[in-house]
Amino acid sequence: MKTKKALIMIIAATVLTVLIGSSAVAGNKPIKWKAQALWSSAELSYKTFVDFCKRVKVLTKGRLEITPYPAGAIVPTFEGLDALQNNVLQAIHTWPGYFAGKEPGFAAISDMVAAYTDPWQKDTWMYYKGGWQMLNEMYRPYNAITVGWMFWGTESMVSKKPIRRMEDFKGLKMRVPQGMTAMLFQKLGASVVVLPGGEVYSALDKGVIDTADWATISMNNRMGFYQIAKYTNYPGFHSMPLGDFTVNMDEWKKLPDDIKQILKTACREWCWDSRERIAVDDLRVIGELKKKGVHIIKWSNEDLFRVRAVAMEVWDEYAKKSPMAKKIIDSQKAWLRELGLLK
Repeated sequence: MKTKKALIMIIAATVLTVLIGSSAVAGNKPIKWKAQALWSSAELSYKTFVDFCKRVKVLTKGRLEITPYPAGAIVPTFEGLDALQNNVLQAIHTWPGYFAGKEPGFAAISDMVAAYTDPWQKDTWMYYKGGWQMLNEMYRPYNAITVGWMFWGTESMVSKKPIRRMEDFKGLKMRVPQGMTAMLFQKLGASVVVLPGGEVYSALDKGVIDTADWATISMNNRMGFYQIAKYTNYPGFHSMPLGDFTVNMDEWKKLPDDIKQILKTACREWCWDSRERIAVDDLRVIGELKKKGVHIIKWSNEDLFRVRAVAMEVWDEYAKKSPMAKKIIDSQKAWLRELGLLK
């Protein structure tokens, strides 16, 4: 009888503890963050970011609510880091290269042109070869810390003329972004034209440019480029950008340790969720493009090694822009040699 009574008391105490704990959690106001992304709301990559924010709310049992916003919804994209530093935004999902004017190393870590062939290679360098630490070293003066990152895949060019090897760039008028990408294609003989993304379709249509560097095949397709340009390269070789999730340092410090770990883990899931969903979308689009007469061109390993040798000249030139840029580029070159991607 005494044993039964003791058991009842233990159960009652346990239930009371759970109820008190639940009440305490319910009584706490959730931490609320605003996070602006680099994508328009139409992009699949934005949708994967929205899903990441929803997942964080579930995993933290509602203690952290991240409200996502598309590019430019709160501040212009290039002003994202300033907004983060001033706590106008508590988090940003951005391409760090946008801030290369503050530190050239941001561009070197965001997309080392013609370096990698698959996201896992860059992801490994970030986690295990010092990339994450170097990125946070650059963000530290702006009271910011990177929690994780994602990839949307290796980008493919869209062209009105076939580009089967690096000699085919000679004489082409090519839309590229500023920085290392422009430096590479100038070395390959292209006539570089710097245009905002919104003007690429019109420029291709009117013959202002022959080819354009934009994004992955599925993203290029959403822009309508393949309606007028019937050549593309896949897999791509010249660009494999990284998009980070970076937060205000003061806000980060306020988080309980378990939520910090949840965010880090959720970022890893978001990274591969994004990569795999976009890859599936790319494959779907490839099938559609072939039926529409678009030529899919794959470069040989020999040609990839040749263009990477030219890219090394660009890396070395860019490394002179700052000590941090040199540190980041030298570290990635060492890793590329381990991978067998550099001879």
